[in-house]
Amino acid sequence: MSASVTTVTTARIRPELFPEQIVRTSSRTLLVAALASVILFGFALRAYRLGAESLGEDELNKVRAVEEYRARGLTSANGEHPLLMKGLQTVSVVAADRWNATSFVRARPSLAVSTETAVRLPGVLLGAFTSLLIFLVAAELFGAEIGFIAAALWALDPAAIGFNRIAKEDSFLLFFFLLANVFWLRGQRVAEKGEARPERYYWAAAAAFGAMMASKYMPHYLAISASYYYIFQGVRATRWRMGKTRWLIFFAVMGVAFLVCNPTILLPGTWHEMRVFAGERRIGHDSYEYMGELYRNQMTLWLKGVPWHFYYVFMGVKLPLLTLVAFIVGLPLVFMRRMGDGRYFVLFWMFYWFFPFPLMGGKFTRYFTFALPVVLIVSAVGLHAFAQLLTRMAARLFAGDAFKPYARALVALVVLALSAYASVRAAPHYRLYTNALGGGERGSGTFFPHDEFYDGAMREIAGAVAREARTQARVASETPELFSFYARRAGREDLRSVSLSDAAALREFEPGDFIVVARGRRYFSNEAVVAALASRAQPLAEVSLGKIPAARVFLLDEASREAISAVLKQ
Repeated sequence: MSASVTTVTTARIRPELFPEQIVRTSSRTLLVAALASVILFGFALRAYRLGAESLGEDELNKVRAVEEYRARGLTSANGEHPLLMKGLQTVSVVAADRWNATSFVRARPSLAVSTETAVRLPGVLLGAFTSLLIFLVAAELFGAEIGFIAAALWALDPAAIGFNRIAKEDSFLLFFFLLANVFWLRGQRVAEKGEARPERYYWAAAAAFGAMMASKYMPHYLAISASYYYIFQGVRATRWRMGKTRWLIFFAVMGVAFLVCNPTILLPGTWHEMRVFAGERRIGHDSYEYMGELYRNQMTLWLKGVPWHFYYVFMGVKLPLLTLVAFIVGLPLVFMRRMGDGRYFVLFWMFYWFFPFPLMGGKFTRYFTFALPVVLIVSAVGLHAFAQLLTRMAARLFAGDAFKPYARALVALVVLALSAYASVRAAPHYRLYTNALGGGERGSGTFFPHDEFYDGAMREIAGAVAREARTQARVASETPELFSFYARRAGREDLRSVSLSDAAALREFEPGDFIVVARGRRYFSNEAVVAALASRAQPLAEVSLGKIPAARVFLLDEASREAISAVLKQ
């Protein structure tokens, strides 16, 4: 990398809130209005029928942690994960309870906020505002047009929306990573221009990194920003230099922010929970179903676990087709020098995610939350390049530049409209969206059923069982605690919930007991029992998410009980 490249790159960046390129064909006010519209529409998609799906098993753990915080103060509940997200969820749940207790809502029960909605709302809010952060980061790297396209793609993408509607840590991790790098890249710009006090951006970045670590323990993501910083240090013209003293202050600020956002790290019980989790002793099931096959799902199995192509298949079948095509077009472009030095940040981001995660043996689609923005930024690069090509063709065809802005806008609008259409059609079950390469609606739930269904039908399953079950009936499912949670809501605290993988418990089952076979919950441990049951019995009820079958409920008779007993004796 030459010194001249660095000089050119930093010279085009301005100290205002938005880069100067933004105001070529439209006012700054128009851009702010467009960004606000994107954020609001993205929020509306994410918030639409937020409680339509049941809690997932992991989400129930968050609800229980919130309940313990409210009853006992800060504890090591769910201590394998940091506090920040659970703290915000506690605030949300308390606010929802107070709202529901008002006379206004008691007179209008339809306005009550459910537990499902309350616990997911913080992730939805941060997910919507992630669009703004993507814009600010991408605009710093590649200009405002690419930044706006990337922000809009995130707001409208069905996979992004689906990830943000899960009450898990990944959306929080991403939000604070992007926030940190808004300040980090701004600090670079200010330092290179020789302006006073770039330190305020360094310390703001450090505080945001601390919040990132208090969202999810993924310290290796700091290497993305650190690597981007260090590639410039060998260039003599570089003014962006921290020095030892600043680095010490940087890490001190980050540490303080981490402790403020995650004080439960000081509890001995938290460290115990973290050791148990790191030893893979919290793995509740022995496998993961991927494209109809079962694989062991442990991080330390590496290439012997879930196949390496898992996330690439996810991109192939879960991104809207034109977004995927744009990514394929944009990927070689980000390696080209003409994209400026900002491309290095994108390349480090892709490297530190795509190098380790596909190789690890344990995989879930929600881990892709962190990688999706960089994929969409690359897609925005591809769309921008195609738009430029189209404008040149329009200029030659119509012998002038009058159609240039319309041709460029048309490309982005078509792709964004198709993303919006895909999300609206998939709502509220966004995770089930599958593009034409994956078979469309017919392929929904066949590639990653655990993550696509995510226990979203358990409330309806419990209701169906509650209506038909005799007193003290046994119910077997792969999420017994989650079933019990919803059975109690249905007024059936008497039902005895056990694991479908518990052979000893199944041997005690009698005619009149129930077995729940949920899609995404097929494992090595229950595969034979489920197959035997399906061959000898008809389901009492079938539950769907939208139009997609999600679970079957079986009421045991003598024949089906004997079929299961025969399997258990083998």
